[in-house]
Amino acid sequence: MSAVSTDPVPAPMPAPVLIPRRALSPSRWTLRARLVALLIVLTSGVTLAVGGASVLALERQMRGQLDTQLEDAARRTQVYEDDPKSAGADDEQGAPVDFGPAQGEGTLIAQLGRTPRGGVLGGDGSTQALSSGQLAMLQAVPTSGRHAEVDLGGALGDYLVSARSQHDGQIWVTGLPLSGARQPLLKFVSAFALLGIVGVLLSAAAALVVVRLALRPLSRVVATARRVAELPLERGDVALHERVPMRDTDPHTEVGQVGAAINRMLGHIDGALAVRTASEARMRRFVADASHELRTPLASIRGYAELTRRQDGQLPPQVSHAVGRVESEAVRMTGLVEDLLLLARLDESPQAAAMRRDPVDLSAIVVDCVSDAHLLDPHHAWQLDLPDEPVTVTGDAARLRQVLTNLLANARVHTPAGTTVRVRLAHQDGGAVMMEVEDDGPGIPPALMPAVFDRFARADSSRSRAAGSTGLGLAIVASVVQAHGGDVSVTSAPGRTTFRVTLPSG
Repeated sequence: MSAVSTDPVPAPMPAPVLIPRRALSPSRWTLRARLVALLIVLTSGVTLAVGGASVLALERQMRGQLDTQLEDAARRTQVYEDDPKSAGADDEQGAPVDFGPAQGEGTLIAQLGRTPRGGVLGGDGSTQALSSGQLAMLQAVPTSGRHAEVDLGGALGDYLVSARSQHDGQIWVTGLPLSGARQPLLKFVSAFALLGIVGVLLSAAAALVVVRLALRPLSRVVATARRVAELPLERGDVALHERVPMRDTDPHTEVGQVGAAINRMLGHIDGALAVRTASEARMRRFVADASHELRTPLASIRGYAELTRRQDGQLPPQVSHAVGRVESEAVRMTGLVEDLLLLARLDESPQAAAMRRDPVDLSAIVVDCVSDAHLLDPHHAWQLDLPDEPVTVTGDAARLRQVLTNLLANARVHTPAGTTVRVRLAHQDGGAVMMEVEDDGPGIPPALMPAVFDRFARADSSRSRAAGSTGLGLAIVASVVQAHGGDVSVTSAPGRTTFRVTLPSG
């Protein structure tokens, strides 16, 4: 029976987070980050420069003091050794060295000659004898009296020594430990490094506060620009009241110059928008007035044409055909005038277009419109996809019916016979209602897609009509949907074109 391992399976290591190299580039930093980083670098540089200069000066001073102390110690050694009272000291190898008076702790004295000997003075007055190896190191010290550094190893470490030759051929070496000069220097370096780090951190915090306060006017200028960028300036009556505060337009400062320039630019834009709005208002009034005035003569032309056509038996065939054509073109022109009048009113405001706000059963409208489309063109396959429960929205039933009628007419006249047109109605998340009109026809040419909802947009021969069109049907769809607070979009590819209308349910 095979054993089953119960060892825990190690968890996989998390994948490292890779930060794009461009994101770390200083060229992509904000101005605030650049200024703070620059101040930190400058503060750190000044701190390092001052610290380095201070360390060098202190080291030179400590070395000078140590040189003076070594000269004094060597002089005392020479005076004591030349004193006749100190003569007769034990010259045997290994005998202790007599340091004489006034020598400090750690002082090194060595006699190099026939019987080398030496030692280091302890704190309690005792003497630590030098080994033969250490004495051999001291043999290499020149007797010119110049100071030299010698590493004696062990507990003694580095020494600053001076060797002098006596009249009797003996060489006396005097030395002082370098640790006495290096320890204060190391303490100073540690203290300065700690204070330097604290100083740089405090400078960074102060720089962050100062830069933030200094850039606060620029932040207000940016906030004004963002508010202007969010305004819907592309259509409708726009009042551009946003301006940079006057306190941020001082021409003596760089930020003030930027703020003043932005205010001048906003003033020019406001003037241009006012001129554009006035021009559009005049054009809408002209279109509305012209459309309104054309309705009466068109109705008269249709009436006279119909009256004349009733006398069909008394008219020659050519005249009867011409009168029929006049009547059909009058009907077509009446539809164009009505569409133009509706668009002009929708452009002015939904209230001007007599837009109602009533509960509307959108499911019933879809069923009626698809039935009408089937009667008008039985050569297309018309399909419905409706939810089980009725779908209701708030709006104008007549205008919403016109939206679906125009979409179905667009699919009918722009696709060949046998095309399947499917109307789908469904609820969306957030309380919205989605209505789609989809066909499997040849699709909309890519060049026409950006302007498909523009007025008088014309399709090419790939979606040619069997009947005439004013080119305003989809423009009316977009305007009516927007007046209801909704949105309309289109996606198209050969074999599938979908118009999607989204409406708020409440």
